[in-house]
Amino acid sequence: MKRKGFGFSLPVTAVILVIGFIYFSTVFTFIDRWLSLASSPGIANAAAFTALALMCVYNYSIAVFRDPGRVPPNYMPDVEDPKSPVHEIKRKGGDLRYCQKCSLFKPPRAHHCRVCKRCVLRMDHHCIWINNCVGHTNYKVFFVFVVYAMTACVYSLVLLVGSLTVEPQDEDQEMGSYLRTIYVISGLVLVPLSIALGVLLGWHVYLSLQNKTTIEYHEGVRAMWLAEKGGQVYKHPYDIGAYENLTLILGPNILSWLCPTSKHIGSGLRFRTAFDSAPVSSGTKP
Repeated sequence: MKRKGFGFSLPVTAVILVIGFIYFSTVFTFIDRWLSLASSPGIANAAAFTALALMCVYNYSIAVFRDPGRVPPNYMPDVEDPKSPVHEIKRKGGDLRYCQKCSLFKPPRAHHCRVCKRCVLRMDHHCIWINNCVGHTNYKVFFVFVVYAMTACVYSLVLLVGSLTVEPQDEDQEMGSYLRTIYVISGLVLVPLSIALGVLLGWHVYLSLQNKTTIEYHEGVRAMWLAEKGGQVYKHPYDIGAYENLTLILGPNILSWLCPTSKHIGSGLRFRTAFDSAPVSSGTKP
């Protein structure tokens, strides 16, 4: 996979600082105060949370640095290809989609990002928190990162609440003030962050089960309205069933769904659709 260039980003810096703060407060305050890092339960929880934090950082770094997918400079849609039944056209004029800014034809599900200033394959959205587009090649790692991040936040909240049940022993006033500050800041960070990540995860689970991107969801709302107005029934062309949709996005092996593997995604120039007569691997080159 290609890597994109990267410069300083305030949102990315903020995410890294929040991850670091949550990790150190969880391990060296909540776990140590509740279970003690010198005990077996304390060591086990510290090891589990450290592994979770490492997976968060690893998947986050891939989502940040991996190029979300570029349209090849020589790409040309073949309208006579029987294996490619879906050719997206412009809403007005009925022509094949062509990007005037990139001077390239757009493959199905590709869109131009005004921030990145180029077309992105299977673009979902531009995310300021990774300073990158979420697209064909990094959608899975973005999804997996959200899973690990939400799990880590909920885990940290449980440890925070558990540590509050411990009666303080031999804590001087200065240490007590320090701990109160840690708990207040942690609560103000973890509660809204857990809610936000939970909503975000739920949204992308919904999209994945229907094999839609965020852009396609909003386009589909309009298409459904127009279809109903004309007495027709709209069906998303890339929806081939909930489980099949998940395997196209997360991979055919369920054991690797939470790993940042992406060998199954293909080129991103065409995708299996509900109109295919035989199974075709996602992203098979035309």
